[in-house]
Amino acid sequence: MQLTALNMPVAGLLVCRRDPGIMSVEQSHAAMQLHLDCTVQTCKVRRRARATLVEEGRCVLDERALP
Repeated sequence: MQLTALNMPVAGLLVCRRDPGIMSVEQSHAAMQLHLDCTVQTCKVRRRARATLVEEGRCVLDERALP
C-alpha cells in the first residue's frame, strides 16, 4: 500500500506505542479494529480510540473497565 494523502491518517494508527493524537469517530472505529488484539493498558492507539468513542457517546464502558 502506498502512503498517499488519503491513507496517511490510517498509517498513524499502526504503531501501538505511539499516541495518534486527536482522532475522529471514524478513525477511532478503524483503530479499534486494527488493534483488536491489544489492550488499553499496553496500546496507546486503542486507549485513545476508546476514549474518543466514550467521549462521543458511541461506547459505554462496563463498570469493571472504569478506573
